Amino acid sequence: MDENCVFCKIITGDIPSYTVYEDDVVKAFLDISQVTPGHTLVVPKKHVPDLFAYDSQLAADVFSRIPKITTAIKASNPDIKAMNVVNNNGELAYQSVFHSHFHLIPRYTKDDGFSMTFTDNTDKYSSEELQKIQKQITDRLGD
Repeated sequence: MDENCVFCKIITGDIPSYTVYEDDVVKAFLDISQVTPGHTLVVPKKHVPDLFAYDSQLAADVFSRIPKITTAIKASNPDIKAMNVVNNNGELAYQSVFHSHFHLIPRYTKDDGFSMTFTDNTDKYSSEELQKIQKQITDRLGD
């Protein structure tokens, strides 16, 4: 645990939360911002700053709980039509609390207050450029 981390303080109960799920690996609680009703955060109980700090076992343990929690959120309100699962990994990616966490954001309509934009850069990359990027990544995967 990190004594200066707000999520570690939530995990230990030093800061109250609206917990929706908890076991020995994760704690899931309502985000106080409630981007949409039911907006939930899933955090590993082990303090890790971001996805780059995960090992394969922690990733398996954390990710394996997300379907159960998303299913419960969706079942909690018949108006929920979909779910965004979002991880902001690093400051440039809008991570504001440096204890890894996943946002489960219920979606009700296109006008429910949440949006994401993906720029289409299809015309900016040739097949050769995509192959170069592909190779740069696959060469670093290791075993």
